[in-house]
Amino acid sequence: MEEVFAVVAIFIALPWIVMHYVTKWKTSASITSDDEVLLEELYNLAKRLDERMDTVERLVASDNADFKPARLVHDSEVDNQQLRELEQMMAEKKGSMK
Repeated sequence: MEEVFAVVAIFIALPWIVMHYVTKWKTSASITSDDEVLLEELYNLAKRLDERMDTVERLVASDNADFKPARLVHDSEVDNQQLRELEQMMAEKKGSMK
């Protein structure tokens, strides 16, 4: 009786447990459409806040000659290139969803 239990445990239960968790891992590794919408909203919010920060820094700098912006590099081309690539990827994703 113990041999049958051992065979069942090794050849049925163990692979079932492994496959169960592999399936769980694969399904949780991808983001859902709700996650994509949330990321897009957060991206747009961050972009608007960045533009507002630029405006505030410009206004304060025009009123106070001693003002030094908190950011080290204002409107960096490297950052802008990465943002353009991200916007292009989002546009392509929207185009493929239609």
